[in-house]
Amino acid sequence: MIKLRLKQHGRKQRRTFRIVAIDAQSRREGRIIKEVGFYNPRKEETQIDFLAITALCENGAKLTETVRNILRRAKSFEQIRT
Repeated sequence: MIKLRLKQHGRKQRRTFRIVAIDAQSRREGRIIKEVGFYNPRKEETQIDFLAITALCENGAKLTETVRNILRRAKSFEQIRT
């Protein structure tokens, strides 16, 4: 199963996250299938590829709670049908 979840990037105390499609059984920092977004919690910046997320969800990918909350804050969760 494929999940859309966060992958840590950056150094200590300066973490940023990438929203990636990854196999559910692989590690958090494991090999990704596709990068579909970016999230910076310090500046509240979010960049999301809506078309890629929609396509992955239609093919059976699941969103983690954290990614779902980020999409809600970006006011784009209504556009993506899960």
